[in-house]
Amino acid sequence: MSSLIVCHACDLVHRRDVVLAKARVRCVRCRAELYRTNSASLDTAVALGVSAAVLLLLSNFYPLVALQLNGTVRATTLVGAAIGLYNQGYAPVAALVLLTTLLVPLFQISGLLYVLVPLRANRRAPGQNEVFRALSYLRPWAMSEVFVLGALVALVKLAALAEVIPGVSLYSYGALMFALSALTSITPTEQFWRWVDGGGR
Repeated sequence: MSSLIVCHACDLVHRRDVVLAKARVRCVRCRAELYRTNSASLDTAVALGVSAAVLLLLSNFYPLVALQLNGTVRATTLVGAAIGLYNQGYAPVAALVLLTTLLVPLFQISGLLYVLVPLRANRRAPGQNEVFRALSYLRPWAMSEVFVLGALVALVKLAALAEVIPGVSLYSYGALMFALSALTSITPTEQFWRWVDGGGR
């Protein structure tokens, strides 16, 4: 079935008859990218999703960082950092940290697994289209790389005041950043619809 694609840069309407297995399609007028697909399989996407889920669990069960000063050691978790911000009167910042580092990645991972695992078994999850559309809207809010960069900068500055001991959570969250980036890169919108149509296996 043919469909229409409107270029987001110049509003030129294109007719698309098929979604290619591996392609980067550009506008014929302005050369802006219309869509892209890749040769990744559903198995790869599911494996990355499960890996990301495990890393997210590790990131929240283990300490993020520990500070040792004058013989006293204090450690905090990812959620504990957000609670600390809230207790110090930075409620909006705490909510933003909790949203972008925990809730959005959690929804992104669980949502993708919810729609991809049934597709792998040639079935469709109830409401899969709505879930994937919601994931597309929330993707810009998954800012794991911003958090990791900010945490590293903060640790470098804190090292001048106390002994900084990076926790398991920091390493696992760094790995989660790469897992989410890879998962996002192999599940663009057109790739997902290609899998739905049965062309991804």
